[in-house]
Amino acid sequence: MVNITVPKIQEYLLGLADEDDRCVLEMERIAGERNFPIVDRLVGRLLFLLTGLKKPRLVVELGSGFGYSGYWFARALEHGRVVLTDYDEKNMQYARDVFRKGAFMDRAEFRVGNAIEIAKGYQEIDILFIDIDKHQYLDAVQTLLPNLGRNALVVADNALWYGKVAGNKRDRETLGIKKFNHYMAGHRDFFTTILPLRDGALVAYKVS
Repeated sequence: MVNITVPKIQEYLLGLADEDDRCVLEMERIAGERNFPIVDRLVGRLLFLLTGLKKPRLVVELGSGFGYSGYWFARALEHGRVVLTDYDEKNMQYARDVFRKGAFMDRAEFRVGNAIEIAKGYQEIDILFIDIDKHQYLDAVQTLLPNLGRNALVVADNALWYGKVAGNKRDRETLGIKKFNHYMAGHRDFFTTILPLRDGALVAYKVS
């Protein structure tokens, strides 16, 4: 595995990303203590920016963990809501507690179970965020394509998978990400780019 960004550049970018939200800082601290995967602050700021520009009515997350990425979406929402999904009730309970502290409960739904199956129950999704098991990414976007609204955004974490997508790794997760990236890049209904933030953030705009 390799660093996507030169460490000193990563440090520089983080140095420009001051944060005073107590809930964000608490989640970052706990993620560090528990070695719990989160998108990190730089990708969180990207999610905030995209949400502010898109002004979505409905954001659906596939794989919310304990709510870090969902919290960034919620902070930027004006009149919409974010649906958080996770298979672990404990993660969702922690997310509820954080959203309650941040006064964002009215902007969120918390669902426990299979993320793709849950998402199938929503229509006109404005932003679909994907951060589940990597071999599921392609199935997720193909399954939920009919559920996306006009000019929707698809955002996926780990699109560069620690640099393994550029090598010859053949494990299921790496192949899953590579197939997903190839599908999104070649799909005529999407304009897609991958930003080298943290572990790679794919952003796709549904043009039709």
